[in-house]
Amino acid sequence: MNVLFFGTPDFSVPTLKALIASPGVKVGAVITQPDKPAGRGGVITPPPIKKVALENQIPVFQPKSLRKEFASLRELLLPLGPFDVGVVVAFGQIL
Repeated sequence: MNVLFFGTPDFSVPTLKALIASPGVKVGAVITQPDKPAGRGGVITPPPIKKVALENQIPVFQPKSLRKEFASLRELLLPLGPFDVGVVVAFGQIL
């Protein structure tokens, strides 16, 4: 099963890790929020889910707005699909 995963904060990390560890499941891509400034210094910091995806060689996409960037995102995802299911855990945008 090829999974398209939508998630951003720490809360979504255990679900992504469980999917990665599941036999018969391939996480084909991760869609998350863009990197944002954090802390006093405003250092650009990636979302926790991005770190896990990159550690597992999973392609990551970070659209500012799914609605506005849907057509271009779809073109980027086509070579990675077809996806059997999308899993959404605390993504942060309206789908």
